[in-house]
Amino acid sequence: MQNRPVIIRTLDIVGDKKLSYFKFPEEMNPFLGYRAIRLCLDKTDVFRTQLRALLRASVHGKLGIMFPMIATIDEFKAAKEITLEEKANLIKAGHQVADNIEIGMMMEIPSAAMLADQFAKHADFFSIGTNDLIQYTMAADRMSQFVAYLYQPYNPSILRLIKTIIDGAHKEGKWVGMCGEMAGEEQAIPLLMGMKLDYFSMSATSILNARQVISKLEVPAMEQLVAKALTCQTAEEVLALVQKTTKSALNV
Repeated sequence: MQNRPVIIRTLDIVGDKKLSYFKFPEEMNPFLGYRAIRLCLDKTDVFRTQLRALLRASVHGKLGIMFPMIATIDEFKAAKEITLEEKANLIKAGHQVADNIEIGMMMEIPSAAMLADQFAKHADFFSIGTNDLIQYTMAADRMSQFVAYLYQPYNPSILRLIKTIIDGAHKEGKWVGMCGEMAGEEQAIPLLMGMKLDYFSMSATSILNARQVISKLEVPAMEQLVAKALTCQTAEEVLALVQKTTKSALNV
């Protein structure tokens, strides 16, 4: 990657991601159960193997390690402590490890989002996982056709959570990215610009259009858009406001 930053998420399985060779417990709500960092902090032998591989690879580029499904500060601190232990063990064993590794987390659980300013004292960066953040906030399974109408990225409650995350990180001088479908959506980009999101992650097919949208908009105007959007009551009101505000700039 020629010293461009590479962010790697540690093992994030169960829910909609299962492994055929690993037996998981049967749970009524697997999306809310034994998965991701919860599994890794329990199966530390599996977790430590991943971390050692990442740490040894760190000398070949600019690496960020990201923990998924973090709900509490204690979880993040425990995962970070294990990472630093493995770093020390590798150095003691004579392996090279980079000094500039960033250790961050996914922001996808409302409890963490509401404490973003406190998490930012311990994490180097956040990546907002909008797909899960939306389904957990709206209490709506994003895989269910019966409650698909509740998957609302533009609901003011979701926007307020996203802004809380970004503001909390920036308060401590930390950066915020976004993964998930929302970062590449034309209607979302003006709002995310106004919230001062630092990094947008999206599929390759969305990049050219996103760059075009960003180049046509001014951040101060988008900040005013966000202020108005956060006072809306519905997702439909937000979308109408975005279209009205950006219509002339985007020629839509």
